[in-house]
Amino acid sequence: MQGKTCLITGANAGIGKAAAIGLARQGARIVLLCRDETRGRAAMNEIERRSGNGSLHLLIADLASQAQIRKAADEYLQRFDRLDVLMNNAAVLAWRERRLNEDGLEMTFAVNHLAPFLLTGLLLERLKECAPARIVTVASGAHRKAELDFDDLQNERDYSPFEAYSRSKLANVYFTYELARRLEGTGVTANCLHPGVVSTALFRELTPWLRMLLWLGRPFLLKPEAGADTAVYLAGAPEVAGVTGKYFEKRDPIRSSPVSYDGNAARRLWELSEALTKPSKG
Repeated sequence: MQGKTCLITGANAGIGKAAAIGLARQGARIVLLCRDETRGRAAMNEIERRSGNGSLHLLIADLASQAQIRKAADEYLQRFDRLDVLMNNAAVLAWRERRLNEDGLEMTFAVNHLAPFLLTGLLLERLKECAPARIVTVASGAHRKAELDFDDLQNERDYSPFEAYSRSKLANVYFTYELARRLEGTGVTANCLHPGVVSTALFRELTPWLRMLLWLGRPFLLKPEAGADTAVYLAGAPEVAGVTGKYFEKRDPIRSSPVSYDGNAARRLWELSEALTKPSKG
């Protein structure tokens, strides 16, 4: 990864930080996109200490805000002349209640799907300029329990936290497959992955009794380093150069859920996502 520049979202904790450490150890220049500057700088210090790589940079943006995503993308393009790997990792799971972001969109769908959709689109030309380049999106095996309801993408009816999360992860898979199709011949690949069931801050909003269940099950959860292994592999391994439009688990391409191969649904989601991420007029 010497000479390569990697942008990782949600890089101050969990899988994102572990992936940053792994790629930094391989010599990559790492740009961390984090929501909180204090936590981001603390993560940079830890990554440098554990990797021995001081080529670390920080961007600040709340991925729940499309305005902040656009600002961060503009700043990236001004500051960095290369983008070899974009790792869409950041995610939320709103356990307690259905919430809307400042754009009036349901939070889980906005952060987990629309944010990577928008950020990738804003940085796509830079990725093409640096081809061969790679887009890696952290999805989840939870997508297997989901189907998208195109009449209720905002999860307004009978909101269920896990169902909203599962749908957003199915959207990640649809996004990857449609993106790979649209990028054919550009030298930019797009793949997604299931990291395993990892102990991360994703569960910080659990209710007390669910936190107790999580604590009891913690010995069976993967550490972030194990969860990041496939993401790091997809970002840099020479054996997957040119591989695109695949869903990976434990470094192997496997079949995603049957509904995830519905090309018409993937295209429909793409078109709706474009409409939901266009700047407002006036």
